Amino acid sequence: MTDWQGKRYWLVGASEGLGAALAHKINAAGAEVIVSARSADRLEDLVQSLPGRAHAVAMDVRDDASVAEAAKTVGEVDGLVYLAGVYWPMPSTEWQAEEVTAMADVNFTGAVRVLGAVIPGMVARDAGHVVLTGSLSGFRGLPGAIGYTASKAGVMNLAESMRADLWRTGVRVQLANPGFIKTRLTDKNNFKMPFIMSPEDAAQEMFELMCDDSAFQRHFPRLFSYLFRLSRFLPDWAYYRLFA
Repeated sequence: MTDWQGKRYWLVGASEGLGAALAHKINAAGAEVIVSARSADRLEDLVQSLPGRAHAVAMDVRDDASVAEAAKTVGEVDGLVYLAGVYWPMPSTEWQAEEVTAMADVNFTGAVRVLGAVIPGMVARDAGHVVLTGSLSGFRGLPGAIGYTASKAGVMNLAESMRADLWRTGVRVQLANPGFIKTRLTDKNNFKMPFIMSPEDAAQEMFELMCDDSAFQRHFPRLFSYLFRLSRFLPDWAYYRLFA
């Protein structure tokens, strides 16, 4: 089990929703948390609501200089959780270049930027804990979801590659793949979202994953996750007949 006392965790994308709920869980367990997002005001509100030691460092994950400056301010951390994400529902027939690029840049490339500022130090110390946030939608391409599903698939593949490189070291890598969570992002959907979770319930799933030293990944809600995980074994003709 993870010992949270005296640890410092940097949560990126934590001003609201899942990130804010997870910050409460980790902070209540005894870790100091540093929360980052673009909105300084929302971050300060979150810090004031947390029960333990907490700090806010505003940052734009799309900007190299912003990430570098934030990482310098944050300093050495025991853990990093990347939760930043943007989303617009969109089929290829209605391609909006700016929004698709933003999804790729925040959801995937932003993670790469932040990891680049943190991972080398963890590797040098042979100690650290990294948690990336994928999605059940990242297992296979879905209709009306360009940008988002591709970026999350990239995050999931990145976590798997990092796990392969680091699992014999002191740097622990984990991957959380949630389904629908009730946030301002999913409020954009105009379709029924099965098994939709509250941010607090989703944060509990992530917290339990992070407490399990032996686990690499968790997919949740568990029952709903089987639909996506098993879809990888369907032949193309069957998959697209069912999902497209």
